[in-house]
Amino acid sequence: MKKQCYPLLTLLTVLLPLAGQETISSYEAYIRSAVATTEEIDVFLDEPSWAQFDEDVGYIMGSYFPHDGWKGSRTISTVRDDGARTSLVYANRPVRINAYGNSFTQCHQANDAETWQEYLAGHLGEPIRNYGMGGFGTYQAYRRMLREEQGPNAGEYIMLYIWGDDHIRSLLGCRYALTQEWNQRTNESEGVGRMFHGNFWSNIEMNLETGELEEHDSRIQEREELYRMTDPDWMYENLKDDVALQLYLMKRGKLTSVDWEPLKRLAGHLGTDFDPESGDIQAEASRLLDRYAYAATRYILTKSKAFAEANGKKLMILLFDPNRTMRQMLQGEPRVDQEIVDFLEANEFNTFDMNRVHVEDFKSFNLDVSAYYKRYFIGHYNPTGNHFFAYSLAPKVVEWLDPKPITYRKVSADSIDFKDYLEGD
Repeated sequence: MKKQCYPLLTLLTVLLPLAGQETISSYEAYIRSAVATTEEIDVFLDEPSWAQFDEDVGYIMGSYFPHDGWKGSRTISTVRDDGARTSLVYANRPVRINAYGNSFTQCHQANDAETWQEYLAGHLGEPIRNYGMGGFGTYQAYRRMLREEQGPNAGEYIMLYIWGDDHIRSLLGCRYALTQEWNQRTNESEGVGRMFHGNFWSNIEMNLETGELEEHDSRIQEREELYRMTDPDWMYENLKDDVALQLYLMKRGKLTSVDWEPLKRLAGHLGTDFDPESGDIQAEASRLLDRYAYAATRYILTKSKAFAEANGKKLMILLFDPNRTMRQMLQGEPRVDQEIVDFLEANEFNTFDMNRVHVEDFKSFNLDVSAYYKRYFIGHYNPTGNHFFAYSLAPKVVEWLDPKPITYRKVSADSIDFKDYLEGD
């Protein structure tokens, strides 16, 4: 597809009315102001960058050297030919466990050897494949899981990690419009296009006529088609009906008004109310968006469990939300994702909840919540946080695996020949 450039007058027509405004009243104006640049896509497609194009889930991990690590360091972040993050620990051994999820599965802001999968592999004596990718929602991780688990890298044990607003990301046709400020910062700190992601991907959304959740393939399935994202007309045409994106922008205070009828119809299908005249449209939008997102997650979880059972695999759901749920629990407040917790328990999912682990760990310190967070987080987990996650998860994994990891089997020391443990074997 031919790369498209737009005259300065066209761009000024879109951007000048928005200059200096925190809130944009028109959804169309917002989308038209949130287009990608040709340079960003050039770099993403043709130069080393954090992500690489994927026709199904939009993008997967690339090999890059971001300047975002512990104490201001850069992080060695690389990908293998099979699309998994590079694993080093006992990499020659057979793989039983594959992990799927977003950046907390990928372990963004940590080196290849500092992920929770690598720490856990070191303890178990066997490798874990890491198919996490920053920005993914639960649905995109699920789609990646379906693909890998029906191919040569399939594993018997599957971890599906659900983090923070992954529930919401599942619904979006394209997340790029929500990451404008982050894109601008990373274009300055890393170079234009080096951290590009959030392009169109497969997603799940409700048919507002029937009330049914539907799965959709990405609207961009060829590399050269990415240049369509530089066209304001094309972007608006393909995002104009994205009610999840509209709700998210209202939740953030970026929009004051949209067409209310689709949102009222959505609320009706979800069995809840939506009142644009309530006086607090941000709270109304946030509440409806959560209801919508959790409905999607329940759908994805049901499909994931059915897939695992039909294919003789064992599924574990990992839960963590440091931004909302964990903070609420540390402060003694009800957790926002309680309906997902209840759903998992009612349907007998094998679940590991890191939010609860942190609540117990917090009791061991004489710290306020902010100081506690600094122990483990630099945005994402720092290496200490990944280590803590790995060893908190380890007992659950040891119990899960059959046969047990070699480090937990009742064997004599002289029966181990160390084949595949020694470098070069």
